[in-house]
Amino acid sequence: MTSTPATTQHLRDLARLRRVRDRIDQEYAQPLDVEALARGANMSAGHLSRQFRLAYGESPYGYLMTRRIERAMALLRRGDLSVTEVCFAVGCASLGTFSTRFSELLGVPPSVYRRQAARATAGMPPCVAKQVTRPIRNREARTTNP
Repeated sequence: MTSTPATTQHLRDLARLRRVRDRIDQEYAQPLDVEALARGANMSAGHLSRQFRLAYGESPYGYLMTRRIERAMALLRRGDLSVTEVCFAVGCASLGTFSTRFSELLGVPPSVYRRQAARATAGMPPCVAKQVTRPIRNREARTTNP
């Protein structure tokens, strides 16, 4: 069985996109931007962004911020760090951007989430709390029929 050059190239691109996604998952707290991710994958930033969105349904930056917010949620549930400390611990350089993105994703600011999550997950094992409180992106949200 032989594959066409286009199929071979597509498979190579998917492998590079998986490496980019894995890098984001591992290095979310580091200063990452699309240009740096693209350089690491030997792609242009525009090509990486388009291909990443096609493969995963969101931009590399959106995926990175979602990972950061998920980690922030876990740190806020612990309750031993301030919102500002959590913001910088997950790699965000701006408290305003962090709070805005957090509110967009979860519907409440980080400070409110911290208070609510402490009550909602009290006595719950951390592995269960992580699953129960995982943010739902817009494209994953369940729709109800009218």
